[in-house]
Amino acid sequence: MSDIINLLPDSVANQIAAGEVIQRPASAVKELMENALDAEATEVKVIIKDAGKTLIQVIDNGKGMSPTDARMSFERHATSKIKEAKDLFDINTMGFRGEALASIAAIAHVEVKTKRKEDHLGTQIIIEGTHLKSQEEIVCNNGSVFNIKNLFFNTPARRNFLKSNNVEFRHIQEVFTRIAIINPEIAFSFFDDNRQKYNLPKGSWKQRIIDIFGKGLNHKVLNINEPTDLVNISGFIGKPETARKTRGEQYFFVNKRFIKHPYLNHAVQNAYEELIPSGAFPSYFINFDIDPERIDVNIHPTKTEVNFQDEKAIYGLLRAAVKMTLGKFAFTPILDFEAEMSFNPTPLPPGSVIKQPEISVNPDYNPFDNPKPGNNTSSNWQPPRQSERERSNDDNWQKMYEEVRMPSSINQQEELPIEANTNNTTNRHQYSFFQLANEFIAFNDENGLWLIQQQAAHERVLYDRFSEIMKNSNPVSQRKLFPETIIFSAQDMDLINELWDEIHQLGFQLKKLNGTEIQVTGAPPELNDESIQNIIEGMLEHYKSNQMNLKIDKRQNILLSMAKNLSVRKGRKLNQEEIDALMEAFMESSQKDISPSGKRIMSYLSREELEQKFI
Repeated sequence: MSDIINLLPDSVANQIAAGEVIQRPASAVKELMENALDAEATEVKVIIKDAGKTLIQVIDNGKGMSPTDARMSFERHATSKIKEAKDLFDINTMGFRGEALASIAAIAHVEVKTKRKEDHLGTQIIIEGTHLKSQEEIVCNNGSVFNIKNLFFNTPARRNFLKSNNVEFRHIQEVFTRIAIINPEIAFSFFDDNRQKYNLPKGSWKQRIIDIFGKGLNHKVLNINEPTDLVNISGFIGKPETARKTRGEQYFFVNKRFIKHPYLNHAVQNAYEELIPSGAFPSYFINFDIDPERIDVNIHPTKTEVNFQDEKAIYGLLRAAVKMTLGKFAFTPILDFEAEMSFNPTPLPPGSVIKQPEISVNPDYNPFDNPKPGNNTSSNWQPPRQSERERSNDDNWQKMYEEVRMPSSINQQEELPIEANTNNTTNRHQYSFFQLANEFIAFNDENGLWLIQQQAAHERVLYDRFSEIMKNSNPVSQRKLFPETIIFSAQDMDLINELWDEIHQLGFQLKKLNGTEIQVTGAPPELNDESIQNIIEGMLEHYKSNQMNLKIDKRQNILLSMAKNLSVRKGRKLNQEEIDALMEAFMESSQKDISPSGKRIMSYLSREELEQKFI
């Protein structure tokens, strides 16, 4: 029997490695931009076409490479940063120059032009699928120019798994943003299909944040600076008023490297407790400057996870620093134990005379007399009106359901036993609905018990309703008495432009102002007094999440996003009117078993199943 284990050719090994390093065009952009930073560039330009599938070009004015280094950079495990194993744990630079280039070259057509300042001529190298096509001397500028063409040309299966151009572009835009935010001393520019998306000059960190996320943040971010022996925490946090329904403006960095850290995110969120509405996310741009030996960085090029040796201590420091910053600017109460607690009246103007207080009493007033109509002494007291947020939480959900009931003419599915008794409103109300565990709505028939997941049922009702609205060529829109102006991030503004027609088909009336500002002049009447900003931001957040995880078209996605955003959450206690309204609307739905997001809505326990639980 012959041997069966063979050593893979370099071309095959590189393609396997490319699957780990270069998952999508944004991965290649990240590696090339980080290489430019390590080359000490002060100017970096990124150009993409066809969402990076056709072209990714990164131009820098860094140190450049010698002819030998330029060729070696495309070999596997070739790097200038690591010479022995212990260097893995003391990495302060971004990418390792050349580590990812072998992977990129294995799945694309790559051309690099590079020149050092001390050299008279530069080097041009062309590689296609790991095969060196040419290497020659050329005249070029100092620094490096990388052209990545036809990504995944030799791995069509990988290319087929890429998302739409809009989704892939947003991944690239996010990579660009993460690197540009934390490096304000470097000028960046970004072009998409010959359109300039960003032109970021050198400047301060705050100015860089404003240049990326809009002038609306100019007076709405607070400086945070907390130096300690363990870690130095610095950056900016948003005032509570900047909290949004979308997570877009939340950035952690460790030694200027972007990271994701849910545990530390909880520390920031906790510091804003009672200052922002439930479901809103504060903005923050925070860097942790820490000894590299106190962190465990996963050096895989596509990873953003970091483990801290003193994680709990850093959590406490971060939470305290955020609370102190908010308190310093009077957004959280601070007790001054050094201040004298005695009464300290405001001095009166010169010549003022202090008057004795006077009390006016009606000696003829009898509290037991019935007030006569029109008598001025009659009580006009009314219960205090709820705030807009309280009305939104307590009333609008019920009002919405009164508006979104589907026509009773819709055919009902026949597979459900309850359908025989739901042909008219009178029969529907023979059931006694009640809420269970603030998550389910339950009712029984003569044969068993029905359980309905309230959020899934609500999603179905809203999805069906907004689907009907979008089918209407002239959707109903309620004009707002006072138009609402909303400032979005550049990323969210791009998404709004993409969904402009669909948003209008839902009944929103939008008008573009300057830059990333939108004025809302009308909205679907079903939304009542809801905050349009919260609705649109929440819809965008769900839309982006659906794009990453689901293969659905744009119309389905926006319908699903609206339904998810507005649906009642599990854990929300409903009063009896809300329960009855939800059930009446749900019973008229044409699809009762599965929610729009694919979750089961109803479950039935027969009498026999219930009896088995008591044997």
